[in-house]
Amino acid sequence: MDLKEGISDLSRAPTLDVNLDDQGAEQSVINDDPRSWRLGRKWLILLLASWLCLVSPLASSILAPATSLMNKEFQNYSDVLTTFTVSFFILGYVIGTIIAAPLSEQYGRKLILDIATITFALWQVGCALAPSISSLLVFRFFAGLSGSPCLSIGGGIVSDLFDSNERGIATAVFALGPLVGPVIGPIIGGFLSQAAGWRWIFWFLVIVCSLTAILQVFLSRETNLRVISARKYAFRHRSLKWWHRLDWYGPVKLLDAEGQKDGDLIRLFLRPWKFILTAPITGIICLYSGFIYGLLYLLLTTITTVFVKQYDWSIGIASLSYIGIGIGFMLGVLIIGSTSDRMMMKHTKRNNGVAVPEVRLRACVYFSFLIPISFVWYGWSSEEHAFWLAPIIGLACFGTGMIGVLLPCQTYMVDAFPEYAASSTAALSSSRNLVGTFLPLAGPALYATLGLGWGNTLLGFIALFLIPAPYFIAKYGEKLRLKYPVRL
Repeated sequence: MDLKEGISDLSRAPTLDVNLDDQGAEQSVINDDPRSWRLGRKWLILLLASWLCLVSPLASSILAPATSLMNKEFQNYSDVLTTFTVSFFILGYVIGTIIAAPLSEQYGRKLILDIATITFALWQVGCALAPSISSLLVFRFFAGLSGSPCLSIGGGIVSDLFDSNERGIATAVFALGPLVGPVIGPIIGGFLSQAAGWRWIFWFLVIVCSLTAILQVFLSRETNLRVISARKYAFRHRSLKWWHRLDWYGPVKLLDAEGQKDGDLIRLFLRPWKFILTAPITGIICLYSGFIYGLLYLLLTTITTVFVKQYDWSIGIASLSYIGIGIGFMLGVLIIGSTSDRMMMKHTKRNNGVAVPEVRLRACVYFSFLIPISFVWYGWSSEEHAFWLAPIIGLACFGTGMIGVLLPCQTYMVDAFPEYAASSTAALSSSRNLVGTFLPLAGPALYATLGLGWGNTLLGFIALFLIPAPYFIAKYGEKLRLKYPVRL
């Protein structure tokens, strides 16, 4: 039997440039499918991916409360450069996700993640020993580049392991890492820098990232069905050297559904951009979610300063204010995680068993109203020196609203493009990280000119103006997706 016929019957995996004449090849492919693995094994791999995505964003924001100590040592007096030391890390995300996602679809998830986690730990050593602020910026950029693959490949892992009616809760659990990480980071950074100095932030990261790399190398397994099947074929036919016939690694020659070679690197790296530039629905999603994510990093780079100046708190105590966003995140994850799959299954049943990915996006409409409300609340309560709990409640509202927007968008990208889930989520991740890099630079000037009240109100009005975007994609998304398909 030709292996192409066996895999095409599975309806989800592109074909392989291999022939397998052994009887029962199709059943062999089905048995190799990660979706048929034991539940415990699948959740172990998912939780490990989520942990990777917690450590990396944690490293992105952990420096935020310690920038005053860094400025003192480097004699830096530029607010823009100070903010850039935090957000420049995110610029590495923009480039890294675009590169890593298509490579993981060609060479496997595990190989890319193993290399990324090891190099990520090494760049933290450079940050800890940085002799100047310019060298710190360079090391932070490459750390972001090495820490980015998990953010886009995670969507591919969710698609590899879970069916569409299970992806809502799986995506919610996976998202705990990348969403909680930026909140935990400043809390750790605030107390650690106050007690031992800002450089010890990075020595802490060296330890955590090294342990994470060990877990990734020894506990993770390949989940890409195409790669697993090709390596199994190569092992049976002894077409690779013995050190390539391992479960972990080995080059494979893959074909897409039209029989075209995936090996063209230029074609590979253009794949995520096609999701943004050729499909209106994904372009709108990327722009809107990018703005929301940019607001998060604007807050992360300014919250400590606000509570130090407005409430006369120490750096360590001020970093606890990030808990407000964290509580909002957890609440949002609970709501989306408990309702998304049920809503999807209910609609699929009414639709004669046909799943419509755009159903996931309906929740965005309701949660989007929390974004402008939270910024007006947070801005004026902190401006007027209201009781400290008031602005923290505003931050919690933002966290809930942000999760209610970003989680459905990410799950939608996986549902709509399951064969290239890594590339589709890379498009989403890179666009929002691009905004997350540069929007925070406007924070200090915005607050200095308009104050906390009117500055945050302006951001709230922009968010209010953009609310029609989630309504539009929820109502007309299916028509746009079918009318303008992504041609890869």
